[in-house]
Order: sequence, then C-alpha cells, then structure tokens
Amino acid sequence: MKRQALSLISLLSLLLMAGSAIAQTIHVRANVPFNFSVGNKTLPAGAYTIETISPDAKMLLLRARVGKPSMMVGSNTAEALKGAEKNKLVFNHYGSQYFLSEIRIEGSDVSYKLPKSRAEVELRAQNASASQMTLLASLK
Repeated sequence: MKRQALSLISLLSLLLMAGSAIAQTIHVRANVPFNFSVGNKTLPAGAYTIETISPDAKMLLLRARVGKPSMMVGSNTAEALKGAEKNKLVFNHYGSQYFLSEIRIEGSDVSYKLPKSRAEVELRAQNASASQMTLLASLK
C-alpha cells in the first residue's frame, strides 16, 4: 500500500512537471525594424517568429519569416514581479547596435532572458551609453 502511494505521488509529480513545461511553450511573432544581435550572430531587420523548442523551455528558435536567417539560442527563465501586460521583445541599445535581451509573454510571470554576447559585454565594459528598446509582439 505504501509503495502504491509513492508510485501515485511520483506519477502526479511527473504530470505537474509536464504541465508546467507545456504552459511555458511560447510561439511569438514580431516585426523588428532594425538589425540586431543574438549571441554572436547579427540578424537583419524583418519579421521573426520565436518559439520554445525544448521541453524545459530554455532553448529558443528564432526564425525569419522571409529569407534564411534562423538560429537556436539558450535562455534562462526568470520570474517577474508581476505578469507582463503585453508580449514584448526587449533589446539593449548601444549607439547603432541592438541586442535582444529578453522576451516577455503577456500574463506570464516568467520572462526569457538571453545571454549577453561578447560584443555587448565589451560595450558595457567601455561604459557605452545604453538604453532599452521594447517592441510589441503577438502570439501566433
């Protein structure tokens, strides 16, 4: 009896974990009006889709809707203090360079933070003037 109870608890735990992974699945569309960097790759301005491709929602696929540019990138999920009001892509902006830094999903308490590229780290080390640019996105 004790063994069956432990098996049931294990099964329920697995179902809850699977449910949270499904809940974290994203599929976002955005029109980016400027060239931008993700990791060590620069992508051209244009229409993009971004989606999770791993069960733990930490691998993202960025794909241009027209043309070839696409890439996979790892992300870290971070809890926000409150859910995002809109779907957003957040870029760090230094001079004429933009770096995708975060994806926020409407109503979610989780945001997807992208690692800083070597170029962005160097700009920050040089105390380059920085700002943030936020673009609205839509769920597909």
